[in-house]
Amino acid sequence: MFDLTTIGEGQIRLTVAQGERLSRCNTLRVSAACSEANVSGLLAQLGHRTSWCSRVPRGDLAERCLSEFRSVGVDMSAMLRTDEGRMALYFMEPGQPPMPSRVSYDRTHSPFRTITPEMVDWDVLLSTRLVFVTGITAALTDQTYETLRHFVSLAHDSGIDVALDVNYRSLLWSPTQARRRLGWIAERSSIIFCSRTDARVVFDINAPGAEASLALREMFGATHVVSTDSTDGVYYAGPDGEQDFEVRTVPIVDRPGAGDAFVAGTLHGFLSGDIVGGIGHGLHVSKFALTHHGDLTHVTAEELGADPQSTDILR
Repeated sequence: MFDLTTIGEGQIRLTVAQGERLSRCNTLRVSAACSEANVSGLLAQLGHRTSWCSRVPRGDLAERCLSEFRSVGVDMSAMLRTDEGRMALYFMEPGQPPMPSRVSYDRTHSPFRTITPEMVDWDVLLSTRLVFVTGITAALTDQTYETLRHFVSLAHDSGIDVALDVNYRSLLWSPTQARRRLGWIAERSSIIFCSRTDARVVFDINAPGAEASLALREMFGATHVVSTDSTDGVYYAGPDGEQDFEVRTVPIVDRPGAGDAFVAGTLHGFLSGDIVGGIGHGLHVSKFALTHHGDLTHVTAEELGADPQSTDILR
C-alpha cells in the first residue's frame, strides 16, 4: 500500500522573529513540526505513498499540525485522536553568531507520550516497502520506545526494510541511554543516518570522513550508512564501498527541517533504486529547506532539478 510509513509526535512550532528573544517577543510564527512527518511529507510531494501515525488531542492546534502534512498527501488512516491531553509545542529562538539558536520544548503530558503498541493499527503501518524511525521518538518515554521497538521488530521479522535516523537530542536523554536503545534498532536497520558528532557521542566512534560511516556499518551490519558532518561533508558506506560528498553552503532563512529534507531526499533515491543518487537529491533539497520558514520542506519533483545556487527569477 505504501512506500514509507512512520511513527512520531506531532507538534506545533512557535518561532520568535529573527533578532528577538523569547522572553521579550510579542509575536510568534506558527507552523507544524515532526521529524518523521517532515520526511513522509517531502516524500509524498515527490510522488511516494506515505503514512504517518501519531497520537494527538482533538482541537484546533492538532488540526493545524495534521492539516499541513495532510495537504501534501500524507496518509492519516493510522492517526490516533484523543478527547483529552494537550498538543506538544516547541519554541524556537533563532540565533546568529555568536549567539546560538535555542529550542524550548513544552511537550509533557501530550497523548503521544503514553502511546502503546496495542493502540496502533499495524495492518496499515506494515503494508509498506520501508519503515522510518528516529531517535527522537525512542527518547521521549518508555512507552514511545516500546511502541517503536515493536514497530521495528514486526517490520524486521516481515522482511521490511527499516531506516533509522539517530538524530540524538541531548535535551531528551543521555548518550548511554541512547546507545542502549538505538543500538537495538540499528542492528535491525537496513539504512542508518548518523552524524559524525552523534557517532562519537552515542557510539564512541571517533573517525574521520567515510571511516565513521564504515565503522557504523561494521558495528551494526546495516547495508547503507550515511554520515553527515555539518558543512564539512556527507559520507556514505555501502556494499560498493565508501564515498564522500561535498556540502555547499547557502544563505539560511530557517534551519530546522533541513536534516529531515536531506534524509527524505536520500530515501527518495533508495526507494527509486539508487541510494547514492538519493544522497545527491538530499543535498539538493536540504538547501531548499534552509531558504524558507517551517520544518516541512515544500518542493516538487521538478524543482529537484533546479539550481539551488541560482538567484534568477523563474519566469
